Amino acid sequence: MDIKLFTTTPQSVDFEGPEFLNELKNIARLSEKHGFRGTLIYSDNRLADPWMLAGLIMSETRNLIPMVALQPVYMHPYTVAKKISTLALLYNRPVAMNLIAGGFINDLKALDDDTPHDKRYDRLCEYTEIIQQLLTSRRPVTYEGEFYRIKNLKLQPELPENLQPEYYLSGSSEAAKETANRLGATLIEYPEPPEAYTANNGATARKLVGIRIGVLTRDNHDTAWAIARSRFPNTREGQLSHLLATKVSDSQWHKKLSDQKLEDDQENTEPVYWMGPFKHYQTFCPYLVGDVNEVSNEISNYIEKGCSLCVLDIPVSEEELEYTVEAFKRASELAVAR
Repeated sequence: MDIKLFTTTPQSVDFEGPEFLNELKNIARLSEKHGFRGTLIYSDNRLADPWMLAGLIMSETRNLIPMVALQPVYMHPYTVAKKISTLALLYNRPVAMNLIAGGFINDLKALDDDTPHDKRYDRLCEYTEIIQQLLTSRRPVTYEGEFYRIKNLKLQPELPENLQPEYYLSGSSEAAKETANRLGATLIEYPEPPEAYTANNGATARKLVGIRIGVLTRDNHDTAWAIARSRFPNTREGQLSHLLATKVSDSQWHKKLSDQKLEDDQENTEPVYWMGPFKHYQTFCPYLVGDVNEVSNEISNYIEKGCSLCVLDIPVSEEELEYTVEAFKRASELAVAR
């Protein structure tokens, strides 16, 4: 397949210590077994350190690439560069960076960070540029910015050219798009339905490169939806949690998805593009639900709009990974056939 697929690692807050370790190893091994390029590791105030998890994942696999969520408030860019080069030294393998400008507002407040939305992207640019220069330069680096300054700083161990990281950036605002272009990063969005990326009335079609989405598919439509309804039930508590999160968030993608008026707002409807888990605060991305043909057709629409990368929600079983891979294979074939 031309499309790059990443899973997402389990979250430490959902498990007891030893149980989390076993689940982390299991998902990493299964992701590699079924041909996924890598796995995303979340980072926020509640979760275990993503860099330690990245090392563990690399020790349990041969080729799987950890995609570490990188938030500037947590550490100096030199420390990030040092971790990347050290992991390369130990495992002879690159990592991927999922660049994040924001995060949960309460997390940022707890860290005494009140930087405005667009300014956070300016900071992220400087942060990542320092990391990139340290990783690629064979000479000491000097950088003078608004947020960071370094002088004659040399990285050891040096990072070989063939182990340079892949850079991805999560966001959908204009500031996010400009930052991705400046850094040479692949933009990952929480996508709207495929038709939102179609040109209408002479307008230029919106470009789509990477998406973050959940996939729940089976051979039979009713079976897929029975699993979906059981896993993500509609609850009043979930609705209230989502409304509260929307009020305190300054994330444009969160507000855009929350404002969508879709047919799945009605009870008992079963569209392929489903916002139920998102609107009940059970996950942060839309889901594609249905039989394999239905889901494959919807994925193929994203591929036709330019999508070449997908970061999937946390898998719950090997069966789910098998069905997901099959759906993407069929989608790629459909897109080529068209």
